[in-house]
Amino acid sequence: MSGVLPNQQISQMIADNEIAATRAVSDAQIQPASLDLRLGTTAYRVRASFLAGHGERVSDRLKEFEMHRVDLSDGAVLEKGCVYVVPLMESLALPENVQAVANAKSSTGRLDLLTRTITDGGTEFDRIAPGYCGPLYAEICPRSFSVLVRPGMRLNQIRFGDGQAVLNDTELRALHDHTPLVDGPAVIDEGLGFSVDLRLPDTSLVGYRAKPHTGVIDLDLINHYAPRDYWEEVHSDNGQIILDPGAFYILVSREAVTIPPEYAAEMAPFLAMVGEFRVHYAGFFDPGFGHASAGGAGSRGVLEVRCHEAPFVLEHGQVVGRLVYEKMRDVPTQLYGKGIASNYQGQGLKLSKHFQTR
Repeated sequence: MSGVLPNQQISQMIADNEIAATRAVSDAQIQPASLDLRLGTTAYRVRASFLAGHGERVSDRLKEFEMHRVDLSDGAVLEKGCVYVVPLMESLALPENVQAVANAKSSTGRLDLLTRTITDGGTEFDRIAPGYCGPLYAEICPRSFSVLVRPGMRLNQIRFGDGQAVLNDTELRALHDHTPLVDGPAVIDEGLGFSVDLRLPDTSLVGYRAKPHTGVIDLDLINHYAPRDYWEEVHSDNGQIILDPGAFYILVSREAVTIPPEYAAEMAPFLAMVGEFRVHYAGFFDPGFGHASAGGAGSRGVLEVRCHEAPFVLEHGQVVGRLVYEKMRDVPTQLYGKGIASNYQGQGLKLSKHFQTR
């Protein structure tokens, strides 16, 4: 039976040494359909982003691109605009039938902290071939804010799968008819479409834009920073905003999204035909997100938006991306939500957990 591996099978992979680590994996790392990965003790400042390439090791390529090393043991700042490669504590010895996909965690994406996974022999970011045996590395590029990091911090996550389990549009329509996936009409075309909400009830506030010159963010500090020190509020009275090239925005989907317990989802990063902007940097949606049984009724998708080439008018209700649903191999024994201290169940427009809430 193919599908995304749930938490109980990830635990079995750890027991079977298919997932190993320099420090024992903790239960807190194991999510309903993914495993959080941890930073090691050294960051390599590199001249440019790179992939290892066929037959090459990341450690050898680092010798080409390394500028200097940063010891993270007592905490260190990763500077905005710089590129770093950090060996992760976890390594893999995947079975021949199991592949993996990595992605930034939600809080990482909301800080505009570009984090991608690279592997020995890898020719793609965040994609790990079936049967891969070797170390894992995080490429980290802070885009809006410099950040203070320490060993053991979890910036990205990995999802394991056996075979192809993506739902086609016919299957997705049937699932929506049985268990509504959004709280309105479903736009289904190579996934479930979602749109932007620029008419939030009882307020003109529709989002946030990252300020260009701010202080450092310590990623260990939760509910700590005043939003006004790092973000400009974005207001709209007419259901429109103009995105500035290079600026980073936090917006929210118009649709409340549901991920039933038997499924997982991934947000596609952009739709080229709707505009020159990217709408998501952290793409995993776990089983139970937005599901009433897990305390998530009404959960909306937060959009991490960066405009590229030219100023672009974004309008209320405009379709800006899509969710791709996959079957779980088995129903997880834990779901996204309060039971595992998930930070964003039931969310609306929301900054990362590091910022104070009103």
